[in-house]
Amino acid sequence: MMELQPATIHVLKSGWLTTVQDLGRYGHQHYGVPVSGAMDSFSTIVANRLVGNPDQAAVLECTLKGPALRFEQDTVIAITGADLSPTIDGHNVPMWECILIPLGSRLHFGVPRAGARAYLAVAGGIDVPLVLGSRSTHCPSETGGLQGRPLKQGDILRGGKPGPVVNQRIGTRLPDPLRPHYARSATLRISPGPQQNFFGNKPFTTLTEPPYTVAPQSNRMGYRLTGPKIAQKRTAPYISDGTTIGALQVPPDGQPILLMADRQTTGGYPVIAVVISADLPRAAQLAPGDSITLTRCSVAHAHTVLRLQRARLDADLPPCDRLHK
Repeated sequence: MMELQPATIHVLKSGWLTTVQDLGRYGHQHYGVPVSGAMDSFSTIVANRLVGNPDQAAVLECTLKGPALRFEQDTVIAITGADLSPTIDGHNVPMWECILIPLGSRLHFGVPRAGARAYLAVAGGIDVPLVLGSRSTHCPSETGGLQGRPLKQGDILRGGKPGPVVNQRIGTRLPDPLRPHYARSATLRISPGPQQNFFGNKPFTTLTEPPYTVAPQSNRMGYRLTGPKIAQKRTAPYISDGTTIGALQVPPDGQPILLMADRQTTGGYPVIAVVISADLPRAAQLAPGDSITLTRCSVAHAHTVLRLQRARLDADLPPCDRLHK
């Protein structure tokens, strides 16, 4: 059984937006510190479990056009999320699978085939300093990650010490029934938001019938949606309150904004609905020009769907701390 050393990774090309992310910087939002973290938590967790990492380990989030990387040690990796045509030394890389690549290997990404964000996990995680308990990059505040910014050509990334189960993970794949399938459109389930009464008699009729389009002015903070306008029935000033990922805010122009990972800590627009947690990973894989259909879902059903999703993943790909207890 080989003993893997911590990874050293040279960034040959940066890609469009490649950042270090984990599951987020929680517990500080009341101080004005954004949560940030990976847009697609499901793909992040799967990538980490495949290579023997804790769920919270840092990964690389690669957006639409991925980076080019050179590995200076034998390294165990997994790529999940969007299919951005990954190759190693010119050979196709299997997705959603733990693989061993030899020292000197070069990983490239090509044309996006499906989805918008790919996740690269290395055994041991990406070793950057913890900032308020997280390694996630929040670019607007230049917090976390690698100097609070996206990767650039010439950067060198270090990995942590690979976990004790890494050798057992090589060749492990996420079962096909659990693999998400990405398209240029998605149906997202929503539960009523805290300010639903700010809107007309049937606000969900307008919100759920025709699809919305993800506008070009969309990013990790939120997706601006274009489509039917949502009218407010009250014009009194609205007091800002805390935000959550998946919240659908409605500004005065009536065009909803879907808040995502890098959302601001408080918001001054009323929230008509919230995308359920189980569907947020699918939302994270949308790009400008893609369409969203919203459908109503009760809070109770949202809880059931999330519990079932997590139970299926834990059964087929358990957290790594359970494997060596």
